[in-house]
Amino acid sequence: MNILKLRSLLENFFLEDIGEQDITTDLIFPEDAFGEIVFLAKQDGIFCGEEIIKTGFQLLNNQISTSVFVKDGEPFKIGQQLGQASGRISDLLKGERVVLNLIQRMSGIATLTQKAISTLNSNYTKICDTRKTTPGLRMLEKYAVRCGGGYNHRFGLYDGVMIKDNHIAFAGSIKGAVEAVRKSAGHMVKIEVEVETEEQVMEAVNAGADVIMFDNRTPKEIKEFIQLVPEHIITEASGGIQLCNLAEYQDTGVHYISLGFLTHSYQALDISVKVLWDKGEGIL
Repeated sequence: MNILKLRSLLENFFLEDIGEQDITTDLIFPEDAFGEIVFLAKQDGIFCGEEIIKTGFQLLNNQISTSVFVKDGEPFKIGQQLGQASGRISDLLKGERVVLNLIQRMSGIATLTQKAISTLNSNYTKICDTRKTTPGLRMLEKYAVRCGGGYNHRFGLYDGVMIKDNHIAFAGSIKGAVEAVRKSAGHMVKIEVEVETEEQVMEAVNAGADVIMFDNRTPKEIKEFIQLVPEHIITEASGGIQLCNLAEYQDTGVHYISLGFLTHSYQALDISVKVLWDKGEGIL
């Protein structure tokens, strides 16, 4: 994960939440009041958010001490302590919600990704994500997919060529679109082409595509189409694949299955913050 970018994201998230000041906290607690908070799992899952805890609280006050008890990608059980932070109460309370929001969401994605991998149950086909991410959170959400055991597709429009149906429609043909890219793209840039028919598969193969993606095709159609693709071309399936039918694609023979629901339909995990200090304890 790019820590510089993470710091910038967290700064903006804190500014959004704190604004000019935390009125409630600043009016209740003196600056010399110190305490400790502990992140507590309220359900089982896969953890993701080590750097969120460490970097987040350090941004607010570099005197805050943090510890993370579960590494990114590791499983945890309900009731387990995931991490802690100790320092000025005013700083802890200003940061706990932003930090908690992020680790709940990232752990939710990591957990869902692992569930998808287990559901597919394939030693050959890999699960990857898509660009269907929350605006502003793509780096974090894609990192969470990796923590869950999945792989990343392209991060944006800038790091890979993906010729989709609308590109083909405007260009007039797959051949024309691929040739236009080849004229200007560097040798490090791979070209992926989205196909829906047998004719498009053959056109993509003959045009020299590096990756062919079968879009909204049934497992039966994919098994037929893949016979037309040379071994050196990477294959991918996407579209219409959900957790409920994912296992049906186990024996299709594709290299990757990209799943949009990993980052657009996940459920944040239930994690809470337990407050410990010399006047008592409670749950935020």
